[in-house]
Amino acid sequence: MKITQRLFKTSDAQVVVDLIARTMRVSNRKDYSAAYIERDIHERDAAFFVAQAKQTHFYVFFDGAKIIATGAIGSYWGSQTEFSLFSIFVDPQYQGQGVGRFVIQTLEQDPYFLKAKRVEIPASITGLPFYQKMGYQFKDGVDQVDEEQLYRLEKFTKSN
Repeated sequence: MKITQRLFKTSDAQVVVDLIARTMRVSNRKDYSAAYIERDIHERDAAFFVAQAKQTHFYVFFDGAKIIATGAIGSYWGSQTEFSLFSIFVDPQYQGQGVGRFVIQTLEQDPYFLKAKRVEIPASITGLPFYQKMGYQFKDGVDQVDEEQLYRLEKFTKSN
């Protein structure tokens, strides 16, 4: 399997919507209620991702011509030294095969990451063990989910 990546194009929006909906319904169902998942999916329509791509470096990842993963990095509340990772999803059929690691490595080579002092991830319950393996730790030591049912993780970078 040769995974490639490029920046998101508006024409990718519906494929990204479908990929993320499928991933949430399959991968997150053991950690979140169906109502939570469907509400989250409803909020992430094509316009959401087009807007996100204008504010972040939003990548899509391919196996051949098929989009199999997504990931974005953008400013943390307008900061020029702190950034966040967003919309990291891997098609359930590709999970456990190194695709997620490739997504994180790509984001960690992005110019935003390279100038960051700190990078934060709003991590799902499902994704927590993976992000911890990638070196992200609980923000301020808080190991409980927040009101959005997400963990706040962070990594301080070499720029720090």
